[in-house]
Amino acid sequence: MEIEHFFTCPYCWQEISMVLDLSADEQNYIEDCEVCCRPIQISFAAENFELREFWADNIEQ
Repeated sequence: MEIEHFFTCPYCWQEISMVLDLSADEQNYIEDCEVCCRPIQISFAAENFELREFWADNIEQ
């Protein structure tokens, strides 16, 4: 199951969205912001196809 999730970019502070695949319990990957193109560490946890936790972190600290 996939959902569209909206969040704020940790660099440019613009609201962006990503499609998340909730079929796995946990996922962790790097995705570029669609506005400023900087890399964001995306991490999330799902349970029973529901989003439980979501993090979008700056990796250029």
